[in-house]
Amino acid sequence: MTSTISHHTALIYIMVLVSAADRDMTDLEISTIGDIMRSLPIFRNYDWDHLAGDAESCAALLESEEGLETVLGLVKEALPDRLCETAYAVSCDVAAADGKLKQEELRMLEMIRHKLDVGRLIAAAIERGVRARNATL
Repeated sequence: MTSTISHHTALIYIMVLVSAADRDMTDLEISTIGDIMRSLPIFRNYDWDHLAGDAESCAALLESEEGLETVLGLVKEALPDRLCETAYAVSCDVAAADGKLKQEELRMLEMIRHKLDVGRLIAAAIERGVRARNATL
């Protein structure tokens, strides 16, 4: 079965979901998405010309009835099991980008974790790593 979106698009959708969860995509979150895409090996062969279209298609899907479930279903379908932890990790990085986690973002992370079948212990380790990378004095 062929997925309707690529694994790159699925990862972008996940990051957009978390950033938009509180209805406020901050500059820090958008910058973090760009940093993630420039630094992670999974994005090495991504065509950056598709970024705006991928983000816009995610936003358009979210505006429809059942949009969130549709996006999460597309993501789950597109990602091989070995990228589900990566997807959860990038979603945590985006949520932590502005230094404050809002209730909507926490709920979105929980939904992503469940949809992608990321176990509690693995999720806790990922979350702890994100917290350590974002620590300040």
